[in-house]
Amino acid sequence: MKINEDFVKACRSFLEESQVLLDEPMSRHTTFEIGGPADCLIFPTTTKEVQQVLALVNEYELPLTVLGNGSNVLVRDGGIRGVVLKFNGPMSAIRLSGDGTHIVADAGAHLKDVSEFAAKNGLTGLEYACGIPGSIGGAIFMNAGAYDGETKNVAYAVRAVTRAGELKEYKADELGLGYRRSIFQGNGELICQVELALQKGDMAAIQAKIADFTQRRESKQPLELPSAGSTFKRPQGYFAGTLIDQTGLKGLTVGGAQVSTKHAGFVVNFNHATAQDVQGVIAEVQKRVLARHGVQLYPEVRMIGEN
Repeated sequence: MKINEDFVKACRSFLEESQVLLDEPMSRHTTFEIGGPADCLIFPTTTKEVQQVLALVNEYELPLTVLGNGSNVLVRDGGIRGVVLKFNGPMSAIRLSGDGTHIVADAGAHLKDVSEFAAKNGLTGLEYACGIPGSIGGAIFMNAGAYDGETKNVAYAVRAVTRAGELKEYKADELGLGYRRSIFQGNGELICQVELALQKGDMAAIQAKIADFTQRRESKQPLELPSAGSTFKRPQGYFAGTLIDQTGLKGLTVGGAQVSTKHAGFVVNFNHATAQDVQGVIAEVQKRVLARHGVQLYPEVRMIGEN
């Protein structure tokens, strides 16, 4: 759809030109390096800017999509209609709060950076997040986790903006955090700031744990190729990667997309893959694993945009 010129002009009255991009390929803004163009891609730097953009989105009745770091998502080849708000670099401040055991981070802060900030300040509880390729806002949205740790264990509060542009604060027990889910997947609100509650720890022990997790990740995961992270949710009683491997699907290829030969739980972009290629690999994996093991796999990766 053609974005209303008055909407763009109004946005640029309070945003820099570099914060408002038109017909921008989402392949430049996702870890999969795949995706058609967004009609209008906006990078807010503050919660106030989020509210101002939302007011205009509502006024001009435009579709809205919200992204964090662009991991854990597959943008389809037709791109995304309307406005995409992307929280990353510009909105990524991290600071200590309270008695020095709480961290407050803007939604776009990379999980890796928040984990390293915690470690530098002698705080334990966030070591598991050292290698998750997402933002802290995305970590709340999906209740991200790894190595027996998850965001649910450290979340303290979230400050969000409703689709009507109102500020709202949630305590941890109001976030509906479960396996790869939160209330924000249903309520459409925009996570703008996250507060985490950690504990004082031994600096050497924290660094050792991070080093261990980093070594494990680098040795097992296909970090040398673009991906969206782990492709499938863990089926109850199984591991998706193990089922896929046992079905003999490592290296399964459709177009430029492939089941990683290093870790079967990852679909990678190994040769200029399209979203259709990735969807083809996912569908084939689901079909063959179901036939072989009687287990239905469901994607963990969010698929957005038009075919």
